[in-house]
This record gives sequence, C-alpha cells and structure tokens, in this order.
Amino acid sequence: MTDAESNPLLIQFRSVSKIYGSGVAAVHAMNNVDLTIEDGEFVAIMGPSGSGKSTAMNILGCLDTPTSGDYLFKGIEVGRLPRNQRALIRRHLLGFVFQGFNLLARTTALENVELPLIYRGLPVAERQKLAARALDRVGLSGRGHHTSAELSGGQQQRVAIARAIVTDPEVLLADEPTGNLDTKTSREIMDLVTSLNQDQRMTVVMVTHETDIAAYARRIIRFVDGRIDSDVRNQQAA
Repeated sequence: MTDAESNPLLIQFRSVSKIYGSGVAAVHAMNNVDLTIEDGEFVAIMGPSGSGKSTAMNILGCLDTPTSGDYLFKGIEVGRLPRNQRALIRRHLLGFVFQGFNLLARTTALENVELPLIYRGLPVAERQKLAARALDRVGLSGRGHHTSAELSGGQQQRVAIARAIVTDPEVLLADEPTGNLDTKTSREIMDLVTSLNQDQRMTVVMVTHETDIAAYARRIIRFVDGRIDSDVRNQQAA
C-alpha cells in the first residue's frame, strides 16, 4: 500500500513553519501550523494582514515551501519536492483563481481558458473543445470569442474560473475571488464556486477578508500571528 492509499486526507500540514529572512530580521510568517483538509471540503481562510493566510495558500499551491514541517498532498510529502515536480502538481492537480482575474487582455475568452491545456501539449481541436466545455460550465457558452475588454468584471472572473477548472483539478485555490466585484456580482461568483464544490465535488480553499463571502464556506479557518486562531464548521453554509 502506498502512502497516498493509506492516507485518506487530501491536504495535511504537520507542524509547518515558514520563516523569511534570518537573525533579528527573521519574520515568522507561519509558526508550527497543523491543518487537515478532506476531499470535497469548502474551506475559507481569513485573518488580518500578516497573519499567515497568504503564506499558507502559497504553500498549498506549491508556489512556496515550508521552512520546517511537512506538507502532504494525497499522502505524498510535496513540501520538499524539487521545483519542476511541484510545477507538475500545480499543472495537473490545482486550479488558481485570483482577485485580479489575470486574463490576457487582447486574447479571447476561449483562448484564455485554453492556456493551461497548451502547457500540457494538447492538440488545438481538443484544447478548444475542453475550453468551450469549461466556459459552458461557468455560464459563458456564448462569450468564447469576446476579449476581456468586451466582458464585465463578473464575466472576466467567470473566464478565470473556467481557466482554473478546464483541467479538472482536484483543488480550486481562490485568493480573494470577489475582491474586485460589486455585491451582486460577488454573490453570483460565490454561487458558482459553491456549485463547483457541491455539484462537482471539487475541493475549494479560499482566502477572503469578507465575512459575508467566507459564509459560503462550510468551514472557516482564521489565522492570527502565523497560527490558526480558530477552525469552525459553518452550519449556515448552503
């Protein structure tokens, strides 16, 4: 039996610490954090600036590595993998959504969604088919040939979500996904994210500073001073 088969948890931090700098200038961004996330969960991570929530997300997304402790993904210790292997995990198992959309401005919605598939080396016809299907999943089936300038903020974020899910990742990592949106559009985006979690069983980990956005998650973790201050189940989540 492999490590992955013997460990049912999707994500696990074991005494994870992250220190930037050294000596008197050292910053303890995370301090001996223990955390587990099961397959299919919807978790919101909150906390003030400098609390460690963004560092936690960077480690979860294989964009950074712990200074000490273990980060296990599907039972495999990935925190110490070389950069190229962590890049493979990002490419095949994780999807990312950011506050700023990060779309290519002069490129169509369909072409933006195709980008992760280009990195995988898929042929054009297959890329276009999968990208169109992803746009349909986020309610933009008729907008594939529109550029970012021709789309509203909410539509741009839907394109960004389509790009994140076009590879069918195991985890969707969302960093302030509604930060640039108005209240009505924010609700629409969060309804979409909730649907991906509930209907398609996609694990979602989301950083937000807004309590009304965090309320969509079924579990809310709050970081303070590099540690988990609270970890509660949200009984009010849909």
